[in-house]
Amino acid sequence: MNAPHKIRLTEYSHGGGCGCKIAPAVLTEILAATPIRGLPADLLVGTQTADDAAVYRLNDAQAVVATTDFFTPIVDDPYDFGRIAATNALSDVYAMGGRPIFALAVVGMPLDKLPMGVIGRILQGGEAVCTEVGIPVAGGHSIDTLEPIYGLVALGLVHPEHVKRNDTGRDGDVLVLGKPLGVGVLSAALKKGGLAHAGYAAMIETTTKLNTPGEALARLPGVHAMTDVTGFGLAGHLLEMCRGAGLAAQIRLDALPVVPEALEWARQGVKTGASDRNWKSYGAEVELATAAPAATHELARVLLTDPQTSGGLLVACAPQAEAAVLAEFARGGFADARAIGRLAAGAPRVLVR
Repeated sequence: MNAPHKIRLTEYSHGGGCGCKIAPAVLTEILAATPIRGLPADLLVGTQTADDAAVYRLNDAQAVVATTDFFTPIVDDPYDFGRIAATNALSDVYAMGGRPIFALAVVGMPLDKLPMGVIGRILQGGEAVCTEVGIPVAGGHSIDTLEPIYGLVALGLVHPEHVKRNDTGRDGDVLVLGKPLGVGVLSAALKKGGLAHAGYAAMIETTTKLNTPGEALARLPGVHAMTDVTGFGLAGHLLEMCRGAGLAAQIRLDALPVVPEALEWARQGVKTGASDRNWKSYGAEVELATAAPAATHELARVLLTDPQTSGGLLVACAPQAEAAVLAEFARGGFADARAIGRLAAGAPRVLVR
């Protein structure tokens, strides 16, 4: 399970997760205070709603999708780390409805601590994912750092009419989640040294599964909004959708897909520090069913706030489009995709039942 070089990459990782160290509310406040003047009309998506990527219209039929994502290791195997980081970065292109066209590598490594062979395996892992997608890693930048950092600048193309923002959901939309939750819990269990082989395999499987259905989902008439669930957890990214659309979200706890091994660890109280920070940031906007026992409340908090690295697509679609959305996920091999709730009129918040 660990790297054959006997190096524990996670020992050099102080951030963990997907690298989201700024709480969503704080990040939104910072961006809101940043003066942005003279935005061109062709900038279709910018910083206004904390969306997954920037989108700039090139012409009537093409817009470029631009994003970057990088973080410190959540696993010890360098090849797996590279694969996870690359998959996570490309997910933002798919979340906008785009198709990746090429990538640039972002590399920071402690050269006095990690052998070049280990660094090479990280880069090979990222290259393997890009090869799977059919795009080149066309360049990048590297620096000497205190802890390993790896990720991609990802560029893609999308038709301007098919761009899917995170703030365009509608009252009555069904919410569909494409991947199971629990990556943060599994990474915490791995750091404790208690994660069995099956749990590790499940973690790698979900974090290296590309969200390729995003491009086809964006073309479905009934799909109104889309994002991917990453470091702020399901509740955090769903709240971004709610704030943007001016709507509330109602979700069913028993409908949430969760990696089975992660569910068992969560019931034992295993979670990441980021989970607690997420709840502190937006917990006041999440309403849990008052009749549920305290243990259920705690489990709900862990699952809702669990930081996902390379998490699933979250789709808001018209009720009549639900079957088509689930069918598209099924064609892509996303067996865990399911409807988890809906958007409804009300103040932006998440209601859990």
